[in-house]
Amino acid sequence: MGSVQRSAALLLFVLGFCIGQRVVLVQEGRLYRARGYHITIWCNVSGYQGPSQQNFQWSIYLPSAPEQEVHIISTMDPSFPYANYNKRVRSGEIYVERVQGDSALLHITALQVQDAGEYECHTPTTDERYFGSYSAKMNLSVIPDTLSATMTPQALTQVEGDPLELICEVSKSTAQHTHLSVAWYHLQGSGDGKAMEILSLSKDFVLTPGSSYAQRFLSDVRLDKVGDTTYKLSIGRVQPSDQGQVYCEAVEWIQDPGGTWKDIAQKQTEKTSLTVRSQESHMQVSVLSSERKIVEGDTLILHCEVSGATSPLSVNWWHLRKSGDQLEHIVGMERDGMLRPGPSYQERSANRDLQLEKMNSTMFTLAIYNTSATSDGGSYKCEVTEWSMDRSWKQAQEISVAISPLSLNLSATLISRTANVKFTQDFELFCQISAPYLITQVPVSVIWQFETIPEASGYQQLVKIMPSGTIEWGAAQPHFQRKTRVSQSASSSQLLIHSATEQDAGRYRCEVEVWRRSSQQAPHPAMAAAAAVKSNVVEIKVNPPESKLRVNTEDRSLEISGGADTEIECSVTSLTQRDSQLAIIWYFLPPSPADAAPLQIMRTNYSNILDYGAEFSSAMQKSKFHSERVSSNLFWLRILSVNYGDRGKYYCLVEEWLWSADRGWYRIGKKESGKTMLEFKVSENKLHVENTNRSITATENEDVTMSCLLQGPSQPASLFSAIWFRGLEHAGMKTLVKVHTSGMVEYAEEEMVGRLHLRRPSFGDFSLTLRSVEPGDAGVYSCQVQEWQQDSGGTWVQRASELSGYTRLTAQPPADDLRVDIAGSAARLQENQGDLHLDCNFTSGAPGTSSIAFSVTWWRMTGGVREELLSVTHSSVFQYGPATTSSVRNRLRFERPGELQYRLTLLRPEASDSGDYQCHGEMWVFSPGRGWYQRSIRHSGNITVLILPAESTISSRICSSPSVLHFILIYPLILFLGLTAAFLYLYVQNRQTHKESIYQRKGKELWVDLKGAGDVEPTYSDHNNLEEEMNNLKEEKID
Repeated sequence: MGSVQRSAALLLFVLGFCIGQRVVLVQEGRLYRARGYHITIWCNVSGYQGPSQQNFQWSIYLPSAPEQEVHIISTMDPSFPYANYNKRVRSGEIYVERVQGDSALLHITALQVQDAGEYECHTPTTDERYFGSYSAKMNLSVIPDTLSATMTPQALTQVEGDPLELICEVSKSTAQHTHLSVAWYHLQGSGDGKAMEILSLSKDFVLTPGSSYAQRFLSDVRLDKVGDTTYKLSIGRVQPSDQGQVYCEAVEWIQDPGGTWKDIAQKQTEKTSLTVRSQESHMQVSVLSSERKIVEGDTLILHCEVSGATSPLSVNWWHLRKSGDQLEHIVGMERDGMLRPGPSYQERSANRDLQLEKMNSTMFTLAIYNTSATSDGGSYKCEVTEWSMDRSWKQAQEISVAISPLSLNLSATLISRTANVKFTQDFELFCQISAPYLITQVPVSVIWQFETIPEASGYQQLVKIMPSGTIEWGAAQPHFQRKTRVSQSASSSQLLIHSATEQDAGRYRCEVEVWRRSSQQAPHPAMAAAAAVKSNVVEIKVNPPESKLRVNTEDRSLEISGGADTEIECSVTSLTQRDSQLAIIWYFLPPSPADAAPLQIMRTNYSNILDYGAEFSSAMQKSKFHSERVSSNLFWLRILSVNYGDRGKYYCLVEEWLWSADRGWYRIGKKESGKTMLEFKVSENKLHVENTNRSITATENEDVTMSCLLQGPSQPASLFSAIWFRGLEHAGMKTLVKVHTSGMVEYAEEEMVGRLHLRRPSFGDFSLTLRSVEPGDAGVYSCQVQEWQQDSGGTWVQRASELSGYTRLTAQPPADDLRVDIAGSAARLQENQGDLHLDCNFTSGAPGTSSIAFSVTWWRMTGGVREELLSVTHSSVFQYGPATTSSVRNRLRFERPGELQYRLTLLRPEASDSGDYQCHGEMWVFSPGRGWYQRSIRHSGNITVLILPAESTISSRICSSPSVLHFILIYPLILFLGLTAAFLYLYVQNRQTHKESIYQRKGKELWVDLKGAGDVEPTYSDHNNLEEEMNNLKEEKID
């Protein structure tokens, strides 16, 4: 049982090292303090238990009874002080100040000789058990106050600028090593206010001026030590601010054991009264102006005259724009003549628009050039300062100045002799300027402005006449510069426009800018106008010329045999001018349907540049249709080898163009000719071509063949050619391809070369194969077969022509059999137990070729919001959704197990990945005419995924908590080491105790036996080994 108790005690001892112990610290001693002064001693406690506010008890051990504790004061027990300290505690002479809950200061406001001794600070325990230190001690010695500071009190009267010297005697006879500091102080008035430091000499012999005397330090105020105990304050030139009471203060300092210096004594001398009489000034200031009212841009001259001054002068000019504003400093002149412009007038001073000149010793003249009515009007103040040594007197005088703005009653009036101008006629505009001042005395600029009608896009500058006469043309209407003349007089400006055209029609106005006269001293004129006014608006209308263009509008009809050439006429009967240029545009109007739109065949502009229309831009069409100018007024459209597809109406559109110097070529009119109906004449020689009408329905991307068969007998010497046409909705018949007698195939459109195949597998078979049918291929197809024979001269001529029956082709999309093999399902996983696979498999009846591709997109629905995870386009471009975070992107993997199988894998799914997942699939088909296009769209069912959090085990909780992990790993180790040490200690102690008990027991047995043998107490030899002695006794007993 004893071993268990000792083990528990030892365990508590080991664990006690982990618990903080109380430590009390007191200010380091020994301290030396002078009698009669206020002292403090600090005491802190740390490592305690219990409340944060601790209590403190102070005691003293007097030198006369060093072992006897005398209670001074307690923070918890008012009855703690002994009788000899109780009165001083109640009166407040001794008190404790709490700095914090565990820190306090002992205050003794008037130290006495009997306060010397050893002080103890004790903190009553709040701990569960006593552990640590609960008190601390220090020594205090009370020394006599030997500091002395004296100065003879005086009542001095000085004149401003006189010198002043004051003497202060400071001495001490302290046995300890101390330092002195000396300072001089100044009290203003009767001395009731706060004293201001003049100059001080610190304990480290450093001179420091007070804030009010910093500027006068060294040059005017000095402190010198002229003897062992004599300190002298010197003021070279007294000022009115020095008036008041002056005294000297001395402080004695001692260095504590901690190394810090502490003041232990302080003495002040009696005060010396100082009166300073100031000097007087008889200065007077007056301000004059040559003119009280000036016009904006004139020079403002103000004179500041000073009288009665006998000392050097400095001048500052101030400006107040209006009542309530802040005064602005214009410019100042120092006593040495240096000029200092104010912040707002620095730029004007640099531009020499501001000048301050000292005309003589009493006259200062301010000149402001290029005045502004908005910024320079108001009140001006001249402030003069007279300087006498360090004293100054100020006088100021103000004057009001009115500046009339240039914009006052400034006006501009625009006049025109006529508002309706004929085409190519000249017209004039006059801008009249008026002002209440003499307009010829100020710089004026005029801006002519123009606005087009009906756009009304805003006024643009045509031309600007500067005050110097420089002309600046605007960039918006460059044609005006070639045909406009401007002039300007003193009060008006004239705009003359030659040869008016439609471009000159619009609204005109003039803007007048009046400029301030620049400073005569400035090298450059002012760059900003002082005032501007806009005139009234005058609208000019230009009547365009009437077009006299006339074209033959008679309708005609032509019947042409197949293979023959023909000409369509376009006749111009009259022109507006003889030098007019013509542009000819030929149009073709198909015979059906009735609302068919005309197709542009070609256009020849006024410069004879030829341009074919979109439907006639192929090489076949360009070689077939030609435009020809037969004479100055007659134009032909020549059509070569007319065939069945050329049937329809033809006409021309004539445009008449004129040349203008400002506009260049412009169209003055256009006229449309009559229509010429071109009919196809059936050959008398009959050909037998299959004329059965058919309808074919083809699926997109399939090939289709349309037959054109020559039937019946034919002449052996004949050759045959064939032309295939396609009937377009609202556009008539269009030539597709032509096979010549030589077998050469000619295509109308280059892009159809790879899709149209016209072969002759047998005689008379002109069937056409159309590959990869598209929706745009739908229409009516027919062919025309032509028979050619040689005439007597050997020339091949067309003998017969016949049109086949038509084939109506309909293109339909393939069956939409795309399916996604994912229905609605659910999946449940647990975190860290496998990956999530999202398969998207397609089933399609379309064959798997390179012309079919798929795009796949995976979505997730969480909280009613659909987020895109990943998409793969039909061109295999991967793209993450905009809301997919980087952590999710790093866990996404895409693979394609099969041709129609797509899989998205989410690695290491987390609980936040729960939601509804969906697959979106699209089928894309490639067509030569359309490129890639979307055919089908399908969505899978929702896959509801639930990711359960991983189960929390004891090991996972421990590993996830650093504090628990540290507790389990470190604290048991410490406990194990402690217990091991305790058991080792107990083991050693037990062995020692066991051996002692054996010796004692054997000794007692031997003692009893001996007593019984003869009742004679044995005597022991002087053996050191007890065990050896006992063995000897045993041997004797046996014998």
